[in-house]
Amino acid sequence: MAGCCGCCSALKPRYKRLVDNIFPANPEDGLQKNNMAQLTFFAVSSPDKLDKIGQYMEQRLSREVHRHKIEYVFIAMEACDQLLKSCHAQSLNLFVESFLKMVQKLLESEEPELQILATNSFVKFANIEEDTPSYHRRYDFFVQRFSTMCHNNNPDQEMRTRIRSVGLRGLQGVVRKTVTDDLQVNIWDPIHMDKIVPSLLFNMHDSSRESSAEVESPRDEEHPSYVAENVLRDLVCRAAYGNIKSSITPVLVHLDNHKLWQPNSFAKKCFKIIMYSIQAQHGYLVIQMLMSHLDKHTHSDPMIKAGIIGVLYETVIISVGGTIGPSVLEVFNNLLRHLSISLDRKSENEERRKAEKIFEEAIINTIGEFANSLPDFQKIEIMMFILGKFPQFTNDDDICGPMDTQLQIHLLKTLLKVATRYKTVVMQNAFPHEFMHPLLQISRLDDPGMRITVQEILQTLIDRNGNSNKLNRVYIPKNISELELRIEKSSRQDIMFMKKNGLEFYWFLYENMQMLSNTVENFEALYCTMGLIYIELGENDILIELIRLALDIQQTVMNNSSLPLTHKCAIHALIAAYLNLISQSTDLPDLRQYIQKVIKTREKEAPHLLPNFAYNRTNRPHSFKDLESSDLYPTHDVLKDSWLFDHNAISKNLTDSGLDTARLSSPLTQKPFGLDLTEMQSVSDIQSINIDIESVDGSPVFGRKSDEEITVESLKRMLVEDNLSERLDKDRRRTEIHNSFRQAPFEELIARSEAKSPYHNKLNEILDMEHTPNASPISFEMQFPDLFVY
Repeated sequence: MAGCCGCCSALKPRYKRLVDNIFPANPEDGLQKNNMAQLTFFAVSSPDKLDKIGQYMEQRLSREVHRHKIEYVFIAMEACDQLLKSCHAQSLNLFVESFLKMVQKLLESEEPELQILATNSFVKFANIEEDTPSYHRRYDFFVQRFSTMCHNNNPDQEMRTRIRSVGLRGLQGVVRKTVTDDLQVNIWDPIHMDKIVPSLLFNMHDSSRESSAEVESPRDEEHPSYVAENVLRDLVCRAAYGNIKSSITPVLVHLDNHKLWQPNSFAKKCFKIIMYSIQAQHGYLVIQMLMSHLDKHTHSDPMIKAGIIGVLYETVIISVGGTIGPSVLEVFNNLLRHLSISLDRKSENEERRKAEKIFEEAIINTIGEFANSLPDFQKIEIMMFILGKFPQFTNDDDICGPMDTQLQIHLLKTLLKVATRYKTVVMQNAFPHEFMHPLLQISRLDDPGMRITVQEILQTLIDRNGNSNKLNRVYIPKNISELELRIEKSSRQDIMFMKKNGLEFYWFLYENMQMLSNTVENFEALYCTMGLIYIELGENDILIELIRLALDIQQTVMNNSSLPLTHKCAIHALIAAYLNLISQSTDLPDLRQYIQKVIKTREKEAPHLLPNFAYNRTNRPHSFKDLESSDLYPTHDVLKDSWLFDHNAISKNLTDSGLDTARLSSPLTQKPFGLDLTEMQSVSDIQSINIDIESVDGSPVFGRKSDEEITVESLKRMLVEDNLSERLDKDRRRTEIHNSFRQAPFEELIARSEAKSPYHNKLNEILDMEHTPNASPISFEMQFPDLFVY
């Protein structure tokens, strides 16, 4: 009976007759439209027959493939596409099973055209949203097959390009079909991602290596490179928080296996695509994964690490604020650790050492970009954290080894990079004491290059109006307007900050001037810092302090016999330029006239005390070394009074201008009260906890050894000695306090008392509110009952 039904079409079921009718007698005529419409109407009207329609079409397709009737195969797949598009019944799942078997049958064939046909049909199916879930459908075969097509090596270049492109679109279809359905196979499993992601990267990189004359433009929408980029964007965009790691890990592995970190142009391209496609709140996870991957390459070639850091740098630039994530200090600590490891490696290979330097510079630049994405208050915390990484040392005895010195140099470069990203608004916020004090301590290190870097950090934080580039050279302009300085009035908060902390700034500048290892660049950096302090903070009260600083430096240079003559001339020239800057930029005509008089006298009688001579690099070596024997310098250091700036004359000019000059008589030779330079304190919150552990001798378990027998007489002697030492300490402290109050100016005493008071900041805020011109007085009305009105 079955055989009879196969021969007599009239005895076939209706769905079979409808399916047979869509195939024309001549395959060149294509799909029969009218018959296809009848089949579609029947499928929509009788959805319970969809599974049988699918099974029969699968049989017809297998038979046509076996007979190599390719035209009928195309007709069958076109009919399936239309049925899938038109039918949305719940029983569509059964038809889909037959459809997927048909696609699998074509993908297994060796005919490229059939593989392309099957993939295109699958992509159309992937774009259809199904109404009902499927519990038993699997796509493992399709992931495997599409990934294989992405690596196709067909000798025909055009066919190879087509197969790779449709293979990529097939992978995109699998992702779209499974990523939103929790009942489907988890496409984010490593077993699938390890096939999908490398296939995308292979096509992106393989196309970039081919000659542009042999292939189509990468901007062609059908080019594998272009398709792979779009698929990667789509994949990363769909990744949720828990799937970021599974999608990024294969990228890192692929770059490792194919040694694509150096050069890292392709790696940068990949992570740019990832960072621009990933959800903004998940961007920090990519950065953390790159950091972890860098940890795995701690002992790798420095150029590989430099390549990873370069990619990390690009991702940070793309990222927005807060992308670093919650563990900000951990990120910076990790980068600084890699910097320290790189410096500790003593390699005799010159090429490797050069590579390590490239890696170190890349770390510094990356830290700067990290800091750029942070708010300003966190940038100060990061700078304090970096200062906390300095090795412990004393300023008098240099106990640091060569590697520690290199570490300090690179930490200062890192600090400068972060400082350039900070925008100073209020000096008190830019210079908290926990940060300012250690930074000024570092300014007295023996290395002149490190001192220059410290001055550059100070200049970056002090300069709010872009004047530092205009003061980087010591010279006396004929007119101060040539410098085009931008000077604004200082705020009350900044003035109070300088009254409390100015002495510490002045003292360190004063000490830096007398360093024997100073070079031309050191003096120019000091001049720039002093000039910026005046321009940004030089109100009347601070102006007197700065003039006092200049006069004290001049007096100290005259009394310091250990300074070389070249240094003395340079310092005298610097003081002349600095006082000229102050006199010409203030409304003090008497002071300006006096300063110009001394400068003209030097031009005639002592040109070696002016910048044109002392800082002229055209007729002398780069530094001050070996200049003592030069005939251009005088053979003696005797200075006439007319060549120097007289304290009394300046005091009189300032008094005539209505300024209080009482502070000019108090020298800066005594260091500020409470300033201890013998220790380098850590400023990091993490490293600020120092625990002193007693030795075994002081342990309560082992007992303390004593060479002296304890008797009544020895106890009496100990009490007498303790009382004597305590009295001596009290006398010494009393003497210091008395001397401090006798010699320190009244304003300094006020600043000390304000620093100890916890309410002075709030009082300043209240006073600022009261002095605000726009503040309107607040009036209060009291309503009385009528009985109280007289």
